[in-house]
Amino acid sequence: MEMLTLEAFEAASEKVLEVTQETKLVESSFFSDATGNRVFFKPENMQRTGAYKVRGAYWKISTLSQEERERGLITASAGNHAQGVAFAAARFGVPATIVMPTTTPLIKVERTKALGAQVVLAGDVYDEAYDHACKLAEENGLTFIHPFNDLGVATGQGTIAMEIVKELPLVDYILVPVGGGGLVAGVATLAKLLNPNIHVIGVEPAGAACMKASLEAGHVVKLPQVVTIADGTAVQQPGDVVFPYIRDNVDEMMTVEDDEIVVAFLDMVENHKMVVENSGLLTVAALRHLPFEGKKVVSVLSGGNMDVITMSSVVQHGLIQRDRIFTVSVMLPDRPGELVRVASIIAENRGNVIRLDHNQFVTANRAAAVELRVTIEAFGTAHKDQIVKALDDAGLHPQVGQAVI
Repeated sequence: MEMLTLEAFEAASEKVLEVTQETKLVESSFFSDATGNRVFFKPENMQRTGAYKVRGAYWKISTLSQEERERGLITASAGNHAQGVAFAAARFGVPATIVMPTTTPLIKVERTKALGAQVVLAGDVYDEAYDHACKLAEENGLTFIHPFNDLGVATGQGTIAMEIVKELPLVDYILVPVGGGGLVAGVATLAKLLNPNIHVIGVEPAGAACMKASLEAGHVVKLPQVVTIADGTAVQQPGDVVFPYIRDNVDEMMTVEDDEIVVAFLDMVENHKMVVENSGLLTVAALRHLPFEGKKVVSVLSGGNMDVITMSSVVQHGLIQRDRIFTVSVMLPDRPGELVRVASIIAENRGNVIRLDHNQFVTANRAAAVELRVTIEAFGTAHKDQIVKALDDAGLHPQVGQAVI
């Protein structure tokens, strides 16, 4: 049976150099200051095809026989493994079919097609797409490349750990995003082979924590549903083949909420000028939960494939969560000068009005009161509170509500 061995990892590390581009560690002064640790990012969001998945796909396909490759390849993926397999298959000159959930962001679908693969959309989540891919593989005699529950794929993903340790030999902690488990199985196993003192922490979205549930149960379990914005890790059931390696080599599992992922996106864009997809942000969000200081910590940024619509939504929600955008409503007499009075108070306190809604029909008596809703840009919570207090001091009794952009 295929095993995750040091010899296999060494061979894979050499082989993937044929298709990967160097992703050197990036030290983060921002997160180092925020956490009290020396924080480094492994920016696989800058990798070819926009994610680490090309590593496992290329190594796995390289180990297949010529006959297995020529039959044609098939896989199921939420996006990043799809592009990895499509890219690797093109390098070997063999056809590939990719089954993707119907909810996959359009950018991932189009990029997969652009790499030469045939794309089939089926199911609302990965598990349903996987079932359809298995059916097509059996019907058409195709060779299935599993996105995570395969030791060959996990070996390729584990090459990340080889690069981390070579560049930062005294690394203390490695944080790894977790979906089905292929990445964390490879990284954790190789990290322990190279240095048993390295601690590996897996990080899942709270709404799709199938690995945490499985480890607590002592065996693989399937969640009834998954709900998370981290679509690349929205997996109901982890891989049973890679599970023993995760159980034996991962020191801890953490979960983060979707709201934390949103804030992490803003942190990365504003402080590192990096676009990291939601699943890749799991380890960034987890940095603020680490119960220690003074350690060398590497956060694996697993991918950067985010469509513009999703990006826009995440930015808006992040600004709202951080009180950079908020809405207040005030009741005013319907007479000239009242709107100017409100605007002047906001301007004097350095708030920036980005939207106004003036509702004259909030009551039947327009002369008594009309509602003014103002969406304001601020520097953060303290600034927001300053503006609200100034309006209140002026006798306007502002009500803070859900921001509308």
